[in-house]
Parts: sequence; C-alpha cells; structure tokens
Amino acid sequence: MDRSPYEIFQLECPELAAKFNELVQIQRSLKGLDQKTKQLINIAIQTSNKNPNGVKMHAMMAKKDGATREEVVGAVTMNLHQSGLSTVLECLPSAIEGYEID
Repeated sequence: MDRSPYEIFQLECPELAAKFNELVQIQRSLKGLDQKTKQLINIAIQTSNKNPNGVKMHAMMAKKDGATREEVVGAVTMNLHQSGLSTVLECLPSAIEGYEID
C-alpha cells in the first residue's frame, strides 16, 4: 500500500506530527475567517508553493466546508499573475481531483 507523504511523516515522526496537528487545530480555531475561506486561502498558498498534494488536500477540505468547485478553481487561478501559468497548470488538476473526491 502506498502511503501519502503526510502518513509517512506521522509514522516516522509521531511526536513532531502530534505537535504539528495541535498547531493546525489552534489555527483552525482562530476567529476572523470562516473555515471555507481559510481553506480557499490554503489552496492559494499551496498553489504558490507549487504543492499539488497540498492543493488536493485543501480542495477536499474546502468542499467539506461548503466551497463550490468555482471557488476552488478560483483559489488556484488567482496565482496566475503571481506564480505563472506553469504553476497554475501544475496545481489545477489536483484541485479538481481533490474537489471531486467524495
């Protein structure tokens, strides 16, 4: 069975992964932005970091938090003028794939 990079991180570095998960939970609980908006921002950040796996994961989470397909695609494509066409083309399929997972 193939493991995702995050699963490998959790297996190989359980204490560090646990602390990282605590940080994520604290960030999720911060006031000011709703969860859908936070996920769309994460998609944009992961796109600018050229991280298709992160884009896919956050697209799945954004859908669960009520984002539309158009909002997910928009979060990727807003990087066009910042990161360039190749970055958008690299990440857009992952965003759509993540969004379509049930």
